[in-house]
Amino acid sequence: MSSDPRADLPPDLRDAYEILSSGAAQILPADGLVERLLAARAENRPLRVKLGIDPSGTDLTLGHAVVLRKLRQFQDLGHTAVLVVGGFTGQVGDPSGRTATRVAQTADDVIANAQGYFDQLMRILDEKRTEVVNNADWLGSMSLAGILDYTRQVTVAQLLERDDFSRRFQAKQPISLSEFIYPLLQGIDSVEIRADIELGGTDQTFNNLVGRELQRSRGQAPQAVLTVPLLVGTDGVEKMGKSLGNYVAIAEPAAEQFGKLMSIPDGVVGMYARLCTALHPREVDELQSAVASGGADANRAKRAVARAIVSLYHGSDAAAAAEGRFDAVFKRGEVPTEVPELGLPDTDPVHLPALLVAGGLAGSSSAARRDIDAGAVKLDGVTVPAHSYDLPRSQLISRVLTSGKRKAARLV
Repeated sequence: MSSDPRADLPPDLRDAYEILSSGAAQILPADGLVERLLAARAENRPLRVKLGIDPSGTDLTLGHAVVLRKLRQFQDLGHTAVLVVGGFTGQVGDPSGRTATRVAQTADDVIANAQGYFDQLMRILDEKRTEVVNNADWLGSMSLAGILDYTRQVTVAQLLERDDFSRRFQAKQPISLSEFIYPLLQGIDSVEIRADIELGGTDQTFNNLVGRELQRSRGQAPQAVLTVPLLVGTDGVEKMGKSLGNYVAIAEPAAEQFGKLMSIPDGVVGMYARLCTALHPREVDELQSAVASGGADANRAKRAVARAIVSLYHGSDAAAAAEGRFDAVFKRGEVPTEVPELGLPDTDPVHLPALLVAGGLAGSSSAARRDIDAGAVKLDGVTVPAHSYDLPRSQLISRVLTSGKRKAARLV
């Protein structure tokens, strides 16, 4: 086989490989995706692409959606997504990236979280090409003898090679036996559903590779593993996360999404284009070149990415309306009209920093004071003077309070 895996593919599969490999952190083995694409073509069947989900919450962000967007690319090319709900493994708790034993969920917790999760999953996935299975169906009834038979395929030395286990072992921090077993259980899932490809974040690489070994031991063709990188948040520095406030939720209103996306640094526009949109890799390359040019070209590229992302979750008309609203408020300085209402407290005067925090327009009182002093806070488009922290209640009723480029509320 050539050093370039694509060289052995026919033209149509070469384009499919370009799409599927774009934005991947790693493909293991290097020729694994090519081998599976060729096998599916020879057997005249779709690939079975596995993604395990152990829902611990119900709100998805663009960071969560990166692996789901990759799964949707497989579906758009005719393949089948197999979502493995961790009805059993969710009760064990995935130790990946953990410095301490994770608190396990009950079976009821897992199922309750999964129900809210699926409504958002299907904003991204094609329901007609999605199978949903629960690993409690096979793991819950597996005998101890069956589990022990699988344990012969994985050594303790292999488990201790994992970064998180190795760090905890060296630091003399406890590692429960159930955590050691978790990768094995995830690998058994691959055997049960006969996975061709397993997707996951970079923190799941070890677990996914265990599946290859277990499949091989059962006479199955071992799955290829494709991992995706972690998405940087809107601050352009830290991993996207709700606790840092640098996230974009897929269920947020179109205008809020567009505004947040227009705030990302130029340096991560290409990453967002590659990991969060349905654009072809060659279109992404063009946008990255535009960003590198700077100035108006960079702004146009960022707008194109923001429109593409908002269109995925709300449609192209909503994306266009969101862009128009953004321009009206932040380009032409108009006061926004369609904004959420924020109730004023009964106190008089009103402490403006506390009001900004209550309305979600600032993360803390100290941050709110900094915004006021920097001239970022306005009432009906007029800048609130620096150090104006307490204002008469009568001057606030029915006015639009804005903070920064995208946060606004009508005071009632």
